[in-house]
Amino acid sequence: MKRFVIGMLVSNQSGVLTRISGMFSRRGFNIDSLTVGVTENPDLSRMTVTMTGSEYERDQMLKQLGKLFDVKEIKEIETSTAINRELAIVKVKANPADRLEVLTVANTFGAKVVDLSAETICFEKTGESNKLDSFVELLKPYGIVEMCRTGLVAIDRGSTTLKK
Repeated sequence: MKRFVIGMLVSNQSGVLTRISGMFSRRGFNIDSLTVGVTENPDLSRMTVTMTGSEYERDQMLKQLGKLFDVKEIKEIETSTAINRELAIVKVKANPADRLEVLTVANTFGAKVVDLSAETICFEKTGESNKLDSFVELLKPYGIVEMCRTGLVAIDRGSTTLKK
């Protein structure tokens, strides 16, 4: 089992996300993360889907997704040669005794304080998924109150693009 990242340009209209996620569901594949956003062309959205599976399962998903009318371009993104980022917003308990330690952990990881109250500190951290995982692990002993993560976005380095 291996993690795969699939990049797609799709029609920017209602129902497209349902049809694509339905394709995964019908095939019995889980989506590890999914991000969608409009591109420089307002008619297209870019989807980044991560899944875990075998080479055969990856090939099947690429073929099946490529058959959908709304999918205009599709390719596997090699994470070793791409820029991969994720965003996490983490709200942590910050009692007076631990506040300095919590801020030191955040500073070490380059996280930004986006909210501060008497009881909590809220951090914003972007980066590679494994760095965010490490950041979250180090904050757990202080008490994570709430957390949300965007899922992976990936783009090829250099002049290589998803568009043909």
